[in-house]
Amino acid sequence: MFKYSADRIPVSIILSLSLLDFSLYFLIDSLWILIGFWLLMIIPKGKICAWNHHHQHTPTFKKKPLNRALEFFYALHTGATTNVWLLHHVLGHHHHFLDQTTDESRWRRKSGETMGEVEYTISTAVTAYSRAYTVGKRYPKIQKDFLLYGVMTVLMTGLLTYFKPMQGVFLFVLPMLIGVLITVWATYKHHSDLDTDNQFEGSRNNINRFYNITTGNLGYHTAHHMKQGLHWSLLPELHEQIKHKIPSHLITNSAL
Repeated sequence: MFKYSADRIPVSIILSLSLLDFSLYFLIDSLWILIGFWLLMIIPKGKICAWNHHHQHTPTFKKKPLNRALEFFYALHTGATTNVWLLHHVLGHHHHFLDQTTDESRWRRKSGETMGEVEYTISTAVTAYSRAYTVGKRYPKIQKDFLLYGVMTVLMTGLLTYFKPMQGVFLFVLPMLIGVLITVWATYKHHSDLDTDNQFEGSRNNINRFYNITTGNLGYHTAHHMKQGLHWSLLPELHEQIKHKIPSHLITNSAL
């Protein structure tokens, strides 16, 4: 069922959180409990964005229907629907991250100045779906699924919120909106102000154990850009092979 056995634990945890969300949806009518749960889950659900990212690069399951079902639950946690990051990130950003005139996650303004963290987050989050759609013009089949499953997710979220507005807003709508912002915000430090044509000098790396356990080795970012289709569990090994080519100031050790 799984392409890589390493996905079993993180996917089980994430789907357990989905089960908890739906349990609260049907069982809890207290506004304060829902607000408290929403606030408590901002950081954990923010971490799910990294796993959604990995899934867009290397689908988790061997069967397409299982991947589509998983993407629905990822969307409810992160606000990123089926194929949005496949188009925007995998087929867009990864091809253009060294060129700030075309990068879908560009950190440079048209004037040539570097955006601040807040400006970058808002700019990239607001344009995420439109840029994904634009990239999709080159990949019509992927774009079709992006539109189809995106509409389905919006309709399902709308129905959940219609029948139970309070629960829908705090368990699904707000986490989805904040999830997109967190996803984009987390990418700012990956490449910002690294103006280079050398892929070994174009990404910041974080080798902290806690950070990489919770993000699926996203800290090995140069390795990830070198072989973007490589499964997350194999990135530390590739990093060890290429770390001598990465400038030391681009390798840090931070839990955040």
